[in-house]
Amino acid sequence: MAPARRNGAHDSETRTALLDAAEHLMLEEGYAAVTSRRVAAKAGVNAALVYYYFGTMDELFLAVFRRRAEWMLDRQAEALASEQPLWALWDVSHDQANTALNLEFIALGNHRKAIRVAAADYSRRFRAQQLGALSGVLKGYGLDPDVWPPESVILILSSISRFLLMEEAYDLDMGHEQTVAIVERYLRSLEGERRPRTPSDDVP
Repeated sequence: MAPARRNGAHDSETRTALLDAAEHLMLEEGYAAVTSRRVAAKAGVNAALVYYYFGTMDELFLAVFRRRAEWMLDRQAEALASEQPLWALWDVSHDQANTALNLEFIALGNHRKAIRVAAADYSRRFRAQQLGALSGVLKGYGLDPDVWPPESVILILSSISRFLLMEEAYDLDMGHEQTVAIVERYLRSLEGERRPRTPSDDVP
């Protein structure tokens, strides 16, 4: 029997606790560890509430993905609008926890079409946001778009970050320090030394 509907702050807090629990499990143990019982236990609620709030596990995964993706869109927009947009974008793309979660969703998308469709949609939104901001930035730095296309700069930053994390998962870090140094030396030549991060840069 479905639990009686809750309203207001308690309802929101329970739903948020379930989303937090699912996300933490994905980061700690991978998406395969995310079951209704594990999520409920981590959130400290009855397992029936997972289906009450989300209906299916697919909907729970989608809610986790969309919440994180919307937060990342906001974070990226703030980064791209900063005085050092390339440094800020590098820091965003070099966020290990977020990259790890993205990799889990990519793997999950191989088995769940709804996740794959949502990931593709948000990926296009991320890329459009990046291109809209960086095209003018790179031109302002005097970079020839035929030599340094904004699309390529974006892919270089994000691909390096993702690949480094994948290798680190296998305890392989050969060449990582040198590669990061190359990227950051180039960013330094364009925007100067990286300025201190702000509290808004941190994962909530």
